[in-house]
Amino acid sequence: MASITVAHSAGFCFGVKRAVDIVYKAIEENKRVYTLGPIIHNAQVTQELAQKGVGILETPEEAKPGDTVVIRSHGVSREIYDRLAATGAEVINATCPFVAKIHRIVAEHHGEETGILIAGDPRHPEVEAILGHCQNPEEVGVFENKDEMLKMLSNGKFSAKKHLVFVAQTTFNVLEWKKSVNSAKKVCTNLSIFDTICSATSERQREAAELAEKSGLMVVVGDRHSSNTAKLKEICAGHCPTILVETASELSPDILPKDFPLSKSIGVTAGASTPARIIKEVQETMSELMTNNNQEETFEELLEQSTITTYNGAIVKGTILAVTPTEVQVDIGIKYTGYVPLQELTDDPTVKVEDAYKPGDVLDLLVVRTNDVEGMVMLSKKRLDAAAGIRKVMEAKDTGETLTGVVVEVVNKGILALTNGVRVFIPASHVALSRVEDLSVMLKQTVEFKIIETNPERKRAVGSIKAVLREQRKAQEEQFWSEIEVGKRYTGVVKSIVSYGAFVDLGGVDGMVHISELSWNRIRHPSEVVKVGDTIEVYVKDLDPEARKISLGYKKTEDNPWEILKNNYSVGSVVKVKIVSMTTFGAFAQILPGVDGLIHISQISTQRIAKPQDVLNIGDEVDVKITELDFDKKRISLSIRALAEEAAASQAEAPEEENE
Repeated sequence: MASITVAHSAGFCFGVKRAVDIVYKAIEENKRVYTLGPIIHNAQVTQELAQKGVGILETPEEAKPGDTVVIRSHGVSREIYDRLAATGAEVINATCPFVAKIHRIVAEHHGEETGILIAGDPRHPEVEAILGHCQNPEEVGVFENKDEMLKMLSNGKFSAKKHLVFVAQTTFNVLEWKKSVNSAKKVCTNLSIFDTICSATSERQREAAELAEKSGLMVVVGDRHSSNTAKLKEICAGHCPTILVETASELSPDILPKDFPLSKSIGVTAGASTPARIIKEVQETMSELMTNNNQEETFEELLEQSTITTYNGAIVKGTILAVTPTEVQVDIGIKYTGYVPLQELTDDPTVKVEDAYKPGDVLDLLVVRTNDVEGMVMLSKKRLDAAAGIRKVMEAKDTGETLTGVVVEVVNKGILALTNGVRVFIPASHVALSRVEDLSVMLKQTVEFKIIETNPERKRAVGSIKAVLREQRKAQEEQFWSEIEVGKRYTGVVKSIVSYGAFVDLGGVDGMVHISELSWNRIRHPSEVVKVGDTIEVYVKDLDPEARKISLGYKKTEDNPWEILKNNYSVGSVVKVKIVSMTTFGAFAQILPGVDGLIHISQISTQRIAKPQDVLNIGDEVDVKITELDFDKKRISLSIRALAEEAAASQAEAPEEENE
């Protein structure tokens, strides 16, 4: 039966998931939530949100004070922001970061000598929002293909421009964008080209094209009003028959022709606004349709199945009668006694025959040898499995299917993993993400791998565990980036240390703690605070989803020496300090680790001195009085002189008190 392959990139992209998550978070906070237009182009999602009380506003003026209005991932113009602000409603901006980047680009490029050309659908809300961030809308043009772009460039308005800026709608067709850019380079001398097509869009379109090339039918899942879904259908249709459905309920037996070639697979991809559960439902429904389509058997097929032959190489069904330590005895439906020797069952050393096989089990077997004199037929499960397994392994390279096997042997420069009765060679460089020094630790382990190279003539294949691990890490990264936010805390492991900070593994994704964020005290190197391998608690200070950079904080507020100072000291407090440095105008003294105060030269002594070194030395510990505290500017004034004068005054008053 033909297989069904679902594209890895199908479904929610980062920006869409982020927008939907923002709405659900607002619902959980019991806010009165509205979205300005449907949050995404997917009727099922918007219906689910409506059931949870989320309303859709057509215009900003419909919002009221106390409402929470979420701006969808497509973004809005500057004018819409202003109109929303005037309503008094709370506004949450869920604009996709990749769309916001385009807003910044077009806003920064303007002037009489500059023109902006946008590749996209002028009726799409994302393009409408981009236009709303252009400083001079009359100097902007929108094109949907190369021909429209060339026509614009021949127009006097743009041909006279000394500088042209090119951007693209994030979901624009990648191939059409490349055609347009190449053509523009031939006719324009001063171009600024910003490839703003979302990387997820590029990957989804590329994968859809590759999958369609090797499929007999493509099913595109998504809302019919979704621009990126429509582009996926257009791309796939250029390679094979393609249908578009919004949900599994639209699938019917008529979609899969009865003469559909079993050698061809069915590919499934989905737009960026399609939830994973809908993709799963479509996949399951397609599987059922394919199964039903292949259940009808012809009279010839039934007749052939009723005739059991025992010639060498024939395939028969056998029902297990008994299991012994050395063989399995089977009934193959004729007077001959069938048996499968232990060595013909499997090559998998981890299989225990008594546990794996029971009387009554039915096996597909290959006839190896018939002994008419003794009435015995020797059969093999291993050889039949190997033949089917070889086909499966060879096909796995084209389908990208992940195979599971058991490591049965360590060989020169790699290991052998048994899957479907086939031994697959996995080079040492593909056993893990990092080098494994002792490959013997892999023995008898169950591993997952991709087929990266095949030799059908020699029935050999090369696999890669690393390829699966990379996919898993990429999935973990996407999951991580969909959930990360400023302020969120993580437990991480210090991965490496450089002069300017420490890199921390947060679980497959790295963030950096700058040296200034490691300690409240002055440190010369991060290794004074952390070591490679340390497990530390950090929080997100800042992040850049586009560049995939995370800035982390490590210092705790409660450890801030200025907070400790504020809670324990005030102007007038007397404290013992340590002289740490001196200048021509005074001496700096440490009050707490990380907090220094200045003893001005005029406050060091009651006598006039030429320089601080006349009285003090670095390392001296002296009592001082805090005369000024400025927590905003982080300045502290100290005085030795004030204490000396107070002591002198007390001594002067002492005799008078005694005379009284």
